Amino acid sequence: MKIFDRMLEAQELLGKSREHARSPEEKELFLLAIDALWFVWRNGQSYEFERYRRDDESNAPPWVIASFNTRDEAEVWVRERPTSPDLALVLIADEYHVVLSSRDEQRRALVPDLAIAIHIEEMTRNGLPPVVATFNTRDEAKAWWSGQAEPPPQAVIQIGSERYLAAFYENIHHRALFPFSAVERLHAVRRRREQKEAGE
Repeated sequence: MKIFDRMLEAQELLGKSREHARSPEEKELFLLAIDALWFVWRNGQSYEFERYRRDDESNAPPWVIASFNTRDEAEVWVRERPTSPDLALVLIADEYHVVLSSRDEQRRALVPDLAIAIHIEEMTRNGLPPVVATFNTRDEAKAWWSGQAEPPPQAVIQIGSERYLAAFYENIHHRALFPFSAVERLHAVRRRREQKEAGE
């Protein structure tokens, strides 16, 4: 079934559920979901939405809308967009960042984000996943990952003694390598937060 048909079906189901909502607030939430689907449709993002759902179902790394080599490139891109992609994730030198903007869009910022660390943590919750390829150097690994004609959304590889997540972002045709050690930063951030809360 095409994405357009699925979206119409979902809107019909939401509309029927809205009729039986228990409160005005619940009715408003159903309407919000219906409008969100119309927004995707009317802005020509239905196929992008379909790709997003496919990636999400395959447990791919968190969705990003763009990738940049440098922070300067990313800042120019954010500044020159007519509307800010607020709360969207982008990669800068293969590091996750979230786009933030004020309501009037006069202030826009790129803030480092731990989305990939959370993803790797979730992947390893029940033990380390199997490695599909092993390399001595990062350059060897990058050459192998770049040479994959039809890469999966993600694969676990090993470079030296460390595991990496090889990620492919089909929507922007970008490949990246993320060390599993990114999870250590996430744990450090959580420890600092706990210490701060304990000290208050």
